[in-house]
Amino acid sequence: MKQVVLASGLGFYGDNWEPVLPSLLQGHAQYGLPHYVCSDHLSELTLAILQKDRAKDEALGYARDAVPMLLRLWPWMIKCGAKFICNAGGLNPQSAGRAVQAALAAKGFHPTIAIVTGDDVRDRLPLVTAPPRDDLLFANVYLGARPIVDALALGADIVITGRVADAALFLAPLVFEFGWKLEDAQESIDLNRLAQGITVGHLMECSGQGSGGNFGSLNAWKSVPDLAHIGYPMAAVNENGDAVITKADGTGGRVSFDTVRQQLLYEVHDPTAYLTPDVVLDMSTLHLEDWGDDRVAVTGATGRIAPAQLKVIGGYPSGYKSEVTWGFSWPNAWDKAQVAIEMIRSQLADKRIPHDELFIEYPGLNSAHGALAPIPNVAGLNELNELYVRIVLKTQLKSAADSFGRLFPWIALSGPAYTCGLSGLHNTSELLGIWTGLLAREAVLPHIQVSLL
Repeated sequence: MKQVVLASGLGFYGDNWEPVLPSLLQGHAQYGLPHYVCSDHLSELTLAILQKDRAKDEALGYARDAVPMLLRLWPWMIKCGAKFICNAGGLNPQSAGRAVQAALAAKGFHPTIAIVTGDDVRDRLPLVTAPPRDDLLFANVYLGARPIVDALALGADIVITGRVADAALFLAPLVFEFGWKLEDAQESIDLNRLAQGITVGHLMECSGQGSGGNFGSLNAWKSVPDLAHIGYPMAAVNENGDAVITKADGTGGRVSFDTVRQQLLYEVHDPTAYLTPDVVLDMSTLHLEDWGDDRVAVTGATGRIAPAQLKVIGGYPSGYKSEVTWGFSWPNAWDKAQVAIEMIRSQLADKRIPHDELFIEYPGLNSAHGALAPIPNVAGLNELNELYVRIVLKTQLKSAADSFGRLFPWIALSGPAYTCGLSGLHNTSELLGIWTGLLAREAVLPHIQVSLL
């Protein structure tokens, strides 16, 4: 039976690509080297980051880590014959493709690169639906596997897309290699195969999180070995969709029943109806079997016909923020912090600085769990060696955000004694609000284009 081996690339913009190398160098003794490296560069908020880049330079707007990543990996991918699929194109796939092409050409490499566009619907949105507001800076729809399959059919060695659903990056090579039905998938056997492919993609889209990283099972995380040298997940997938999740030999991390099932439920609202552009996955029928030696078999996924609508994510201007972090030392650290906070509130009122919110948290006490974290009694807090407070101003005016840091320095001599670690006095940031909606797929599909550079 034919088998395709996939290797996980990045799990977000800024992730580490070094753990991909063991998949390409030694692979797995039983399953061999990967045929594809599939790399997810776009989290839910990444497009907002890329919009800020594009606003400064129209040639930007893509995940720039794709260039150094491919410079590092491509020589080894050539040796094992692997292809590369990523959504690093972000808001500007064409520029991403040209940047990758130029960088590789400078090193003497000339792969066939395919660019997928058509996910940008900002200009078309008013033609097909009422947009939520008229100041959207971007609006991109989550595409499925089809354009990537078409790019591979054109002979692409590297496929660079914009906003494609994370798991679709992994489903596409399986559809291409096995000839699975996609849009015309009606029978349960076809839908279940697609569901298996989406399951594999979902288990691998978060890089090291799928092989023991970020594992939060009480004290079991302590048993995950050598996270400093973690190996990202690999998947050996058969033509019927049955898969084994594993990782490269000799790497750190762990692939087990527990680590795999935790990743399975990551960012899942309804396990019986996980909506993707290609299929609706029912996870309730899945069977995970731990084979030991960092191998987990995944079978039994059930699929239903894909939704009639596709998800759209948009961004709009949402004001500015400025934040300052400040430390107070023993004795009476808590009381000092409260006095300093009230001094800031008084200045905001006295100077009539307009703001929407003044957010306050205490790193080390409630930054991780927010309102769910109980604040210890004041007496105990006053006995701490030190206490830090993070104060964030949100405002619609850049001038108000710019002036926020100037409220603090004088308090060092005129406020509570023994302060330390004052930082962030000049760090105004523009905020982008995020909107999500739905768009009929018929309004999107005619505009998808696959082109070779």
